[in-house]
Amino acid sequence: MTNNITANITAPLSCYHVPIADTGYFSPLIADFLTGREPLRSFYEYNPLQPDFKRAMLLKAEQPLRRDILADALYHQYKGIEIREEVRANIGLLQATNTFTVCTAHQPNIFTGYLYFVYKILQTIKLAQDLQRQYPDKHFVPVYYMGSEDADLDELGSIFLDGGKLTWNTEQTGAVGRMETKGLETLIEQIGNSIGYAPHAPELLEMLKKAYLGHSNIQEATLSLVNDLFGCYGLVVLIPDNPAFKQQLIPVMEEELWRQSSEAIVSKTIANLSEHYKVQANPREINLFYLDRNIRQRIVKDGELWRILHTSLSFTGEELKKELYEHPERFSPNVILRGILQETILPNIAFIGGGGEVAYWLELKDLFRHHKVPYPVILLRNSFLWINKDQHDRQQKLGIKTDGLFEDTGLLINRYVHEHTNAALVLREEYAAIEKLFSAIEEKAKSIDITLVATTNAEKSRAIKSIGKLEHKFLRAEKKKFEWQAEQINQLKARLFPGNSLQERKENFLPYYAQYGPAFFDHLLRFLNPVTDQFCIIAEE
Repeated sequence: MTNNITANITAPLSCYHVPIADTGYFSPLIADFLTGREPLRSFYEYNPLQPDFKRAMLLKAEQPLRRDILADALYHQYKGIEIREEVRANIGLLQATNTFTVCTAHQPNIFTGYLYFVYKILQTIKLAQDLQRQYPDKHFVPVYYMGSEDADLDELGSIFLDGGKLTWNTEQTGAVGRMETKGLETLIEQIGNSIGYAPHAPELLEMLKKAYLGHSNIQEATLSLVNDLFGCYGLVVLIPDNPAFKQQLIPVMEEELWRQSSEAIVSKTIANLSEHYKVQANPREINLFYLDRNIRQRIVKDGELWRILHTSLSFTGEELKKELYEHPERFSPNVILRGILQETILPNIAFIGGGGEVAYWLELKDLFRHHKVPYPVILLRNSFLWINKDQHDRQQKLGIKTDGLFEDTGLLINRYVHEHTNAALVLREEYAAIEKLFSAIEEKAKSIDITLVATTNAEKSRAIKSIGKLEHKFLRAEKKKFEWQAEQINQLKARLFPGNSLQERKENFLPYYAQYGPAFFDHLLRFLNPVTDQFCIIAEE
């Protein structure tokens, strides 16, 4: 499928689609998830290509929700942020019982981290828009649920730009969202040196300075940046690191601390899932961290005490219960319970995640049922490959088809040589001659001594291997005539698949926004299909 749109970017854009399962960059689990294939189908609730949103809304409507707490907490969270009217209106709508959310989640990587962060958020926005048209008597609010309690600074504290890695050097520990933003001005200066020439760089750099130099911690900075980028679409940012939200999870956390229900429930699911697929996340005995100031460490049961790993902190049962009820914000769910918190505080019907996120959500359906929390529609996030005009021109000159871009670089070069050489590099006639010759020799061997047949076949194998070696040498010699084209293919693949990875899993949105401005998001939204099994390639013509 190809769509031509006259863009106000630099050139018309075309959109091509390749089945996700055919790209070679997604796991068998994701391929089976998209096709609804057994035995995976029983691990999730809704068909990801034909989801029953109406049923999801009916089930969610039966769940007790504190919409008043949600709206109040969000209004308070946006204090000090220039809240757009579209966002304010959507927060207000969350108090109505006919309003539902669609949600994606991600950690507060500095400067948004990977390119797919943008894709996840835009898909959430587009799904809310599509559902609004489909169900005009309801309201749908897109939500970015910030995983601000993640403590993996190695993952969250770097971005890739211009083929290099920019890293935030800080000695801070604990939840990244709570870390102070000091030291990021140096990185912003480096970003300016990289993208400063682009037409929309000045406005983008101002956003970064406003976010990271104008706010005291990472979660507030991320809220500011995401609000500036996506507030015009009504996107609501939710930071779950909030006593008002954690208080609603107290019954679940209490059960986790004293009965450790999650481990048994999820382990049973994993035992069945692991018979066919790689497991994404394993439960702990207690799936909660203790979160305070500069620590986020696991809670473990040790006899009659609950200890906080790698610290001197410990609690008796009575002390722990007092701590939980008076300071629920000090308890942080890990990946097993994170979704339960999300679906407890939000009127959410759909969750959009990457391959890894989908994989761990498939472990959780029985846990949701146990806690009587409706399990949402799970959708795989959209994937894009953006090809600029120079790259697209090079692709066309080299005669590489769109689906061929996902092939191994060596195979692409070999195919190019085979298609453009005048030499006979494949020795089909010679193979046929060997087969004919040794068939005749085998017949003679049988007439002389049957034991000679094995020797004859061994010699035949050696002869065929020799022909294969000659073919390889012919190809290698011919490749030297196409060194320029081979280098062009190598360069194109390296640019489109940096580090032999998908573009979206390596690069950051900054150079794209600096070049194209808000139009970058608008064009992605046009090509976005929130419910799909297709990988989208966007090319500047």
